[in-house]
Amino acid sequence: MLDDFFIRSIIGGIGVAMVVGPLGCFVIWRRLSYFGDTLSHSALLGVALALLLQINITLSVFITSILVATALLLLQRAQKLSSDTLLGLLAHSSIALGLIALSFMTWVRVDLMGFLFGDILSITKTDIFVIWIGGLIILCLLILMWRPLFAATVSVEISEAEGLSPHISNFIFTVMLALVIAISMKIVGVMLLTALLIIPAASARNFSTSPEQMAVIATFFGICSVLIGLYSSLNFDFPAGPSIIVGSLLLFLITISKNLFFSKINN
Repeated sequence: MLDDFFIRSIIGGIGVAMVVGPLGCFVIWRRLSYFGDTLSHSALLGVALALLLQINITLSVFITSILVATALLLLQRAQKLSSDTLLGLLAHSSIALGLIALSFMTWVRVDLMGFLFGDILSITKTDIFVIWIGGLIILCLLILMWRPLFAATVSVEISEAEGLSPHISNFIFTVMLALVIAISMKIVGVMLLTALLIIPAASARNFSTSPEQMAVIATFFGICSVLIGLYSSLNFDFPAGPSIIVGSLLLFLITISKNLFFSKINN
């Protein structure tokens, strides 16, 4: 079954969607969309370092994302600049450094478009293994840390009452976000990954009445987005990564239309 490239793409895409759904909810609740964008852009620098040092790309992207997040924390303490300014600085600097580093590696054949916008149709059995193992680790962490993470999202005082320092919960969340970026890069690429985190969660917000329900519905919308994108790519020869994001956008527009329709009826 795994010899079929399309089946491999579906399995890998679903594995990523199951993780980005609930994690994207925290990104929305914490208003960290730009932070996620910064970490995903830094992934290209991680790719360049992996090719230069000849190490595993997923591991390099994960470590680079952690280092960029640490750099952000240190700059926030040392500089009198706002968080969004520092995020913009790190996001665009890291992707620029990554592009320059890749341009110097003339001895390496690099599929730059695949790194930027994903190449899910070329996913391998090893990629599937990495995605599902990494995804299971993230889901287990989310289940174990759900209450403390949600408490830290709501209030620092509530987080401390739960017995977990807000700084520790923020670090755990950053590690999970870095890991999901590392395993998801081949699905939609570094430029579109934040959209896969945000849009399904934003769509789920229009249907949910509790945080747990929102996480489950976001996962469902993420899986639907992957299936829509892959079907469009297979039948209409669209690029797979952007098609997944467009599919997610269509689902979001449908949820908005539903809310507008019922609000007019109620009025």
